[in-house]
Amino acid sequence: MPTTAAKKGTAPRKRADTRKQVSNDAQWSLRRERGLQVLQAPALVRLDWLVHGFSTRPGGASKLKTLCDRRKKNENVLNLGFTEWDKRKCVLENRAKFFAAVGAGKMRAATMQQIHSDIVHRVDAVAPENASRDAALQGDALFTREGDMLLVVQTADCIPILLADAKHRAVAAIHAGWRGTLRRIAEKTLGRMKMEFGTRPQDVLAALGPGIGQCCYEVGPEVAKEFQAQFPNARDWFEGPFDSLASGENDPNWLPWLTMMPPGHQAPPPRVRLDLIAANRAILSGAGIASGNIFSSGLCTACRPDLLFSYRRERNTGRMMAAIGIK
Repeated sequence: MPTTAAKKGTAPRKRADTRKQVSNDAQWSLRRERGLQVLQAPALVRLDWLVHGFSTRPGGASKLKTLCDRRKKNENVLNLGFTEWDKRKCVLENRAKFFAAVGAGKMRAATMQQIHSDIVHRVDAVAPENASRDAALQGDALFTREGDMLLVVQTADCIPILLADAKHRAVAAIHAGWRGTLRRIAEKTLGRMKMEFGTRPQDVLAALGPGIGQCCYEVGPEVAKEFQAQFPNARDWFEGPFDSLASGENDPNWLPWLTMMPPGHQAPPPRVRLDLIAANRAILSGAGIASGNIFSSGLCTACRPDLLFSYRRERNTGRMMAAIGIK
């Protein structure tokens, strides 16, 4: 159901045409390397001591069944996550290809089991490839000052965030969905870098990669209420009847016995659209990073099925990676 604006009679905002530009605030590069398309933030490219990149959909060894003009077809994609539909050997081949494309073919890759949390890990060593899943780190952010190590996070709608301390040569990779954003995982990662490496926010560059945009990200009253409870300026990140949803005043089913409707026939609750990019920008800015040092790709995963994976749009889909490392 389309979301309407907060005021009655106000037309909903039209979706932005994300195909016309790669970025809203700085032109990112979509570099072709080894048959892949790798998205990069120019501000990070200028730091010659690190490598980084955001993967895209085309060019891999995996075969994903998709619908095109109501006909099923097998699409070759760069799936970087161990999903049920894909073969492990294809994922490993894809990862090796992507790591080589970002210039990290010989680096040790640090991964984790992502759990939509605010758990942050400092990484000084990488677990061996044959380590069990139980031995894997659980959390949603990694940071390091070690060389020859690549930090990676996986996404398919959530916001991937890369941080680089240009003075102390420290880096971080963050997975920020709505739960991680609510718990300020980006700010907590920066805080750990400050405590352990002496990082100063004014020396940090932040790159926010492709994620689901406000144009496509509808959420319910439970999310609106949680954000209102945590952020005084949460209203700025929502489009739609945020105030009434957050206060519980706009629930058509608040007394279901009065509606006399059988189960399953109640009116759906109103929805709002959440801007995760704006929320994380504000959180990083509030933590001390200059707004001019926070960069967004401007790409919505749900709007660009030709280039990106979106779990919300497709359900059965692949995973992308955001990667950053010190040479």
